[in-house]
Amino acid sequence: MTTEDPRILELRRMRAKALEGGGADRIKKQKAKGKQTARERIELLLDPGTFNEIEPFITHSEDELNLLTETYYGDGVVTGYGQINGRTVYLYSQDFTIYGGTLSEMQSHKICRVMDLAVRNGVPFISLIDSGGARIQEGVRSMGGYAEIFRRNAQYSGVIPQIAVMLGPCAGGAAYSPALQDLVIMVEKTSFMFLTGPEVIKAVTGEVIDAEALGGSDVHTSVSGVAHFSVKSEKDALDLVRDFLSYLPSNNVENPPYIKPTDDPAFMDDELNSIVPIDPSEPYIMHDVIEKIVDQGSFLEFQANWARNAIVGLARIGGYSVGVVGQEPAIMAGVIDIDAADKMTRFVRMCDCFNIPLVTFVDSPGFLPGIAQEHGGIIRHGAKLLYAYSEATVPKVCIITRKAYGGAYVVMSSKYLGTDVTCAWPSAEIAVLGAEGAANILFKKQIEEAADPAAERAKLASEYRERFNNPFNAASTGYVDDIIEPRESRPKIIASLSALRDKYAPAPPRKHGNIPV
Repeated sequence: MTTEDPRILELRRMRAKALEGGGADRIKKQKAKGKQTARERIELLLDPGTFNEIEPFITHSEDELNLLTETYYGDGVVTGYGQINGRTVYLYSQDFTIYGGTLSEMQSHKICRVMDLAVRNGVPFISLIDSGGARIQEGVRSMGGYAEIFRRNAQYSGVIPQIAVMLGPCAGGAAYSPALQDLVIMVEKTSFMFLTGPEVIKAVTGEVIDAEALGGSDVHTSVSGVAHFSVKSEKDALDLVRDFLSYLPSNNVENPPYIKPTDDPAFMDDELNSIVPIDPSEPYIMHDVIEKIVDQGSFLEFQANWARNAIVGLARIGGYSVGVVGQEPAIMAGVIDIDAADKMTRFVRMCDCFNIPLVTFVDSPGFLPGIAQEHGGIIRHGAKLLYAYSEATVPKVCIITRKAYGGAYVVMSSKYLGTDVTCAWPSAEIAVLGAEGAANILFKKQIEEAADPAAERAKLASEYRERFNNPFNAASTGYVDDIIEPRESRPKIIASLSALRDKYAPAPPRKHGNIPV
């Protein structure tokens, strides 16, 4: 009988120790909160049996105060690579059972290592975040570790997809890493983000608030706009990562994956022809328009509860990934405000980074007027959207469903911003402003001198609308490429994207532009 090599036995013992995390008691506490362990999360996310760990035996450096009396393999984070739907990804998963998942110098080293490998191999990078923030005992070394991560988040932005999944706390400067990534997913009642916590706020400002109300998932998906999705469970969050990646390429030089559609690319939904009301003041649901045009069940809407007057999300049309941008006429009449401009800008730029064509549905009466908007910098925020569409070199298709007035017409992927195909529905109104507003300005004196000013205003507005606020006037001067029946939108978009598949539009050489942030 051969005696087992003691070196192999020692390796097995150390491997087993590394798998223990912070120990059985701390794992039990983690479970009691309804949270998975760092390794269980990885197993839920990746294809079965594909995870390969990197640097499992790293331990923390010595701290000057000698407060870190216990040493744990992995130092509070599990790093490595595996596959999602057969495609390689690199990732890290913070282990809250080891010093609260706090970031140390060596934990930063491990995270930066997998980030560098992800870029070197041109594959997505995923952060599973569950951390109490910086490890105070290590002082500036922990702070420097965060800076190393943030620098990579910024430098690798637009090169590979970066996804942050919030599975616990993310406090202080740690919140900047997810904010720099392409997608932020939060879990209800479990994850929260803030720069200064409730106790600090109370001490400095006197305001009293709890962690959930300050930086919970509802706050960041409906008020601040920091997060893109809020889900009910960790499993839902990890499933959403898999779904999101199915729309994206692995890096910025690949094309998005194609998934064979189950519905007919030539299908035309006749209900679209009657979806826009005759009365231009009556709302309709743009979400219904989108769902009737994209491949069935493929629309993945981003930030659905923030800036609801704007719509952004990924979808498939004819099996190909597209980024959908538009207005929701049923919310604030689809007007563009500061938050809506920011929401659309960020999404347009993400799509352009990863070669995802843009399909824009326009129905907006303009930018939201008001002192608060002007003083809040609506010009600057609107200029971001203008910049994003002008800068984007991916195929761009625009469908004007109804109102396209003034600045809203210009910034929403208008033809001379470089949009490849611009179509209008017969209900489209393309003008500097609405008929009533135009009549008030152009015929002010005539209206004032009329025997019945209201009737005169209505007559002049009707004449103006008939002559100018229709798609045929814009088409006669080449500002739209075609006027189509609404039901023809799906095959028209598919044909346009097919023709544009090899589009080549290199930008002029430069270090980078200066977007009006």
